[in-house]
Amino acid sequence: MLRYVIRRVLIAIPLLLAASVLTFGLTLAMGDPLAEWKLERPRAPAEVAAQYERIGWNKPAPQRYLDWVGGFVKGDWKTTVSPGSGDLDVRSEVGRALGVTVRLIVVAEVLALLIGMAIGVVGAVRQYSAFDYAATGLAFFMFSMPLFCVAVILKFGGIQLNNWLEDAGLGRWIVTAGPPDAGFAGGLGQLLYQYTGAYLLPVLSLVAIQFALYSRFQRASMLGVLNADYVRTARAKGLTQTRVVLRHAARNGLIPVVTVFALNIGVLIGGAVITETVFGWRGMGALIVDAITKREPWMVQGWMMVTAAVIIGFNLLADLVYAYLDPRIRLG
Repeated sequence: MLRYVIRRVLIAIPLLLAASVLTFGLTLAMGDPLAEWKLERPRAPAEVAAQYERIGWNKPAPQRYLDWVGGFVKGDWKTTVSPGSGDLDVRSEVGRALGVTVRLIVVAEVLALLIGMAIGVVGAVRQYSAFDYAATGLAFFMFSMPLFCVAVILKFGGIQLNNWLEDAGLGRWIVTAGPPDAGFAGGLGQLLYQYTGAYLLPVLSLVAIQFALYSRFQRASMLGVLNADYVRTARAKGLTQTRVVLRHAARNGLIPVVTVFALNIGVLIGGAVITETVFGWRGMGALIVDAITKREPWMVQGWMMVTAAVIIGFNLLADLVYAYLDPRIRLG
């Protein structure tokens, strides 16, 4: 098992290196990061040259890449390049945004995974039952709904609920414009109340879409496993239906779902723009939009590398889960 883990980690290193090269090439395609600044008013050549030297843009592209990679490995991810931006530290900004997004998607993905797996297993065991038809219809309906529509509908419902609560003298509970940057304060009950109100709508919008994906994969996988020889053998040995399903069938049926889960985490971090925009969260989605709009090359590269590392990390985790669920993988 240890050799299997080491082999997977070693494979991840060249992938990260390739991601860094691709990321740097994409930032070069963004063009001159000081183009808009130079158009604001006439600039003296010495002033322009000083700004290019400040951000390291006076060096050839290969040298800039090597300087950036060396600094990135050491923890120096550089600062924002736009004059007047305050030279924000890229590492700190990406870390802050990643924390916001991870808190959101982890809660949503765990709930979606548990709900989707439960619905998928029950739907496969009770194939063509009323529950299976209802779950299938709901899953296909949610597949057809764009995340933006779900988020807007939930936000509208949250605003109406807040109005009703306010009329009843209970105050506004649902947060529809993002949690405060300073966080919440108060006792345990107050914190639970405030955090629930802040997370409820964005989490529900993600769960509504994601649970449909997991339920369909879990159902399809379980249908194939339930007819396998070892499952029929377990039934012939007199094991209960619950033990056969949970102990023997569900374990191997999890492998496709683990794959989807691992890939989905990276997709959600990169695609959090919609959810964060609708509900006013300042996470990874808002950060990359702002960085591209302002042509911040170091911010874009830091964002891309962190996202690539998360995707590779979760794929590595999926490989380890595969090896645990199916020993043939690590022995092969």
